[in-house]
Amino acid sequence: MTAAPPELLPRWLAEAIQARSAPGAVWLVGGSLRDRLLSLETLDYDFAVRRGARALARRVANALDGAYYTLDRERDVGRVLLKDPGGSRLTLDFSALRGQAIEDDLRDRDFTINAMAVELYAPQQLIDPLGGRQDLRAKVLRACSAQAFGRDPLRTLRAVRFALALDFRLEPATLRQLRLAAPSITDVSPERQRDELFRILALPRPASALRLMDRLGLLAPLFPELQPLRGLEQPAPHAYDAFNHSLAVVDRLTDLLAVLGAAFDEDQAADLVLGEASLRLGRFRTAIMRELDRCLADERKLRHLLMLAALYHDVGKADTWSKENGRIHFYGHERAGAALARRRARALALSRAEIQWLSLVIKNHMRPAHLSHEDRISRRAAYRFFRDAGRGALGAILLSLADILGKSDPPIQPDLWRRRVEAARQLLLAGLEGALGSLSPPPLLKGDELARELGLQPGPQLGWLLEKLVEAQVAGEVQTRQQALEYLRQLLEDGQGKAG
Repeated sequence: MTAAPPELLPRWLAEAIQARSAPGAVWLVGGSLRDRLLSLETLDYDFAVRRGARALARRVANALDGAYYTLDRERDVGRVLLKDPGGSRLTLDFSALRGQAIEDDLRDRDFTINAMAVELYAPQQLIDPLGGRQDLRAKVLRACSAQAFGRDPLRTLRAVRFALALDFRLEPATLRQLRLAAPSITDVSPERQRDELFRILALPRPASALRLMDRLGLLAPLFPELQPLRGLEQPAPHAYDAFNHSLAVVDRLTDLLAVLGAAFDEDQAADLVLGEASLRLGRFRTAIMRELDRCLADERKLRHLLMLAALYHDVGKADTWSKENGRIHFYGHERAGAALARRRARALALSRAEIQWLSLVIKNHMRPAHLSHEDRISRRAAYRFFRDAGRGALGAILLSLADILGKSDPPIQPDLWRRRVEAARQLLLAGLEGALGSLSPPPLLKGDELARELGLQPGPQLGWLLEKLVEAQVAGEVQTRQQALEYLRQLLEDGQGKAG
């Protein structure tokens, strides 16, 4: 045992647990201890308990006015959610001791830096049977045993996350063990795969983590749909094959969100390309960040789901590749890619809302580029974009910008970039501020009224006419009920109603 620094736990929390347990019965362990030894703030605390872990968690929750949840009845694991005096939410996990002694529990863990403990009644003494403190100082990630990855293949992904998040070096033997265990990642439940992947997508540089996963043999089993993109030729101005372009788009999306975010980086803004985006789109910063911080399920933010959309945005290109007169085309790759992304999202047990959002973003990510060919986006065109993209519109706009940034090396031509940013500005203005007119005008006619006035039967034609009426309202072409009837009668006389 070696000396450990004080204040590994907030005093009020340590006293609350001590008052409901006995000496030698509870230890602070795992990542929370690791982070405190690194002088990093943490809001998650893990405790190993000699016996009665869930019962202790309940007592602590009751004493501190927190919420209790059973995580694993068989393994005796309970969770407490509460707020500290400053209002931050804390997560406390209490788990039954694995083995007869705390040292047995620690040796059964994933990495030495997570295999340390302090007993709550003796916080000055660090229990470190595998040299985790020394590995922390050396910035080395070392598996606790040769069986660590075999016992839980999810640890392969955790290794990637820790290496990138902490800037640690994978120890050679651990690296060899990880590569051998990588194919077994598919043996892990979809829910656990999903949760660890989203922690990786939340890293400051997720593309770096994805590239490391690829080198270690983890990307192919987790994202098999990406493999046909390797070496897939793309036309100019693409500088990369479809696979490396996808990773480049994740990288450039990270840069774009950083410069648009509240944490403004002067060095990034000094990049003329990013500076242009910050200058033209900065007025929408608050609205963009609020939307991207929204969660559709659990605590998975849209900004991290957008990273998955960036990774999968061109996944349909392998199935739609064609060459005509010496030029490469990918007709309909957005729709094909959306279908493949939906399949992968279902395999990862994402929610229905997340799957729909991901699909909408990928399906519509080319639309802003098409709209950028006009100096001014018409109200009708803006309405159609937001109608089709739905809640995924903002994601599609941001992905469209990252997509073109990830195409070329050296950087994009300034004039082309200005047109793309201007198109994004006009769309954001329409969707976030309504400056192009209301995108949801009050109906001038209801379906039954229209059927009665024009002598129509309920059906697709009626729905088509009502949709055309909304477009005309948005465009400012129709403002009254009488104008609406005249407009729709003219459509029918011109024969357009049959197309509906």
